Amino acid sequence: MKLTSLNDLFIHQMKDLYNAEQQIMKAMPEVMQKVSNRELASALEQHMMETRGQIDRLEQCFQILGISGTGEKCMAMEGIIREARDFLTHDADPDVMDAGIIACAQRIEHYEIAGYGTACTYAKFLGHNQVLDLLKSILSEEKMTDEKLTVIAETTVNRKAENH
Repeated sequence: MKLTSLNDLFIHQMKDLYNAEQQIMKAMPEVMQKVSNRELASALEQHMMETRGQIDRLEQCFQILGISGTGEKCMAMEGIIREARDFLTHDADPDVMDAGIIACAQRIEHYEIAGYGTACTYAKFLGHNQVLDLLKSILSEEKMTDEKLTVIAETTVNRKAENH
């Protein structure tokens, strides 16, 4: 796809985010098998359900824009997930593993926050107001997940990991 306008770049970014969400959905069950902290497991399960909804909202965006969501591969997310999978292979105490899983998950969330923030800026500039509303809702969920992971890390997981 030749990028000749901001709208072309916007569509490219949207397809990249769509692929990133699909990669996350595929990787989450593998991560969930390594989680021992119930609060963390619950937060990740909730975010998996949100991710399904985010994929649906991205598909709504593509429908509104009259385009297909396929055609891009998010290589950045592929790399972040590869790094997370590598971390999961370590022989780690369960509490240390949970702390590392939070670190991996927050890297994913921060990437998504940057991507959705940019997409929102483009949508607003281009006047794609319906799409903007859908993207803002996804961005809000990503920020809330990041905050929730920080609270879990700071109130329980990191303390338990340090006490070993």
